[in-house]
Amino acid sequence: MIRKIMCAASLLLAAVAVSAEDEQAKLPFSKAVRVGDMLYLSGELGAKPGTMALVPGGIGAETRQTMDNIKATLEANGSDMDHVVKCLVMMADIKEWAAMNEVYRTYFENRFPARSAMGANGLALGARVEIECLATVKK
Repeated sequence: MIRKIMCAASLLLAAVAVSAEDEQAKLPFSKAVRVGDMLYLSGELGAKPGTMALVPGGIGAETRQTMDNIKATLEANGSDMDHVVKCLVMMADIKEWAAMNEVYRTYFENRFPARSAMGANGLALGARVEIECLATVKK
């Protein structure tokens, strides 16, 4: 009986949503939600942390900031880039694929996660790229 109660409590605690600070905290979604050993990250843009301002410099700079934001969210929630299992990349212009990919690949040392990509019309804030990821938490 105690084990069932503990299990139920851990599932409830694991589903706690994590939100950003400052301007981003006002948005109606969580940066990450943990369910069991899985971490579900919302789509991330190349915005400076805590702001609604994209970094200048185009697709390369936005991709770097996006990946830095993902890395920070993972680390704040008991995971890291080595535990990412799947990413979805959405791009305002799929012709910028090579430039995005050049930066993206530098964030994974041991293996690349599964990935899907698509061109998208009208990303938030006029972003060039948005990336969402799924990861496991470190044990």
